[in-house]
Amino acid sequence: MDMPKYFVLNDGHKVPSVGLGTFQGDEGNSKVKEAVKLALKLGYRHIDGAAAYGNEGEIGQGIKESGIPREEIFVTSKLPQTAHAPASVQKALSQTLKDADLDYVPHAYKADEDLKTIRHASGNGKPAIDYDLSRNYALTWKAMEALVKTGRVRSIGLSNFNILKMKNLLSTAEIVPAVNQVELHPYLPQNELLEFSRRYGILLMAHQPLGGRPVGVVRAHSDIPRPIDDPILIATASRLDKSTAQTALSWAVQKGIPVVPKSVQEHHLRQNLQLFRLCDTDFRSIEDLLSRRGAVRFLDPSPHIGFNIFDEENDQPTADKAPWD
Repeated sequence: MDMPKYFVLNDGHKVPSVGLGTFQGDEGNSKVKEAVKLALKLGYRHIDGAAAYGNEGEIGQGIKESGIPREEIFVTSKLPQTAHAPASVQKALSQTLKDADLDYVPHAYKADEDLKTIRHASGNGKPAIDYDLSRNYALTWKAMEALVKTGRVRSIGLSNFNILKMKNLLSTAEIVPAVNQVELHPYLPQNELLEFSRRYGILLMAHQPLGGRPVGVVRAHSDIPRPIDDPILIATASRLDKSTAQTALSWAVQKGIPVVPKSVQEHHLRQNLQLFRLCDTDFRSIEDLLSRRGAVRFLDPSPHIGFNIFDEENDQPTADKAPWD
């Protein structure tokens, strides 16, 4: 059986099973345009971006210079954390379209639950949080729904939402989120979140599908090797004559999860498209990495923002100020 080339969202639109992640973190955005052009030439049709990455201009240039018709490309953007106030949502989308020089609205526009800042506090390098808005993300979602109703966005979704926050959002939402993009890899398979999402027809999408390296201020467990460096995964990939990245990505897509690995190297870009179906034994061996290692979350903004967005017991933030205030 062939691997799926795309997944169908709950609104009927299709998202490719493998996309190009464009978050470059501490490395800068100098190679993003060429990476987008090359990826599209190689057959990628999903480009995953965000206003916060600071590279939507480069993404737009890469799309235009690729020569690939815009209607063939699934483009994702994310609402900036500084624009979650309802009055700012439409302005943020307009800015994204302007920066990317797109004459076609993004297919998917996501609200990110990392943090909601209003400015950067002076002196300590920590973000200043709008605590009321952080708790009232349903208001942001209402403004997102309005984008769909005006036709400016085809699909709307979430990023980094846990089960508790999704339950609360669904209690008032008119439009069920099409996707929720979360950290997901063999050390963090998010099985409970996956089961919950499927119950409501929400597609989980994996960022950091190889166990990535987030930007320094939100990076956790820097001393733990990534799952693609796991001896069991290495042995499995070697026996199959595949790379560890191909094997990990194939595992995710076989689970029904689209992935957006990032790369600027042609060799890796090609490999990441060449996925394959794992036999039951090899699939289970990767599934078992969780029990062998234990869950590892490489993205953890809590030391930076002062509260845990992944708390399943309390809808954070519960306080009205940061611990260091």
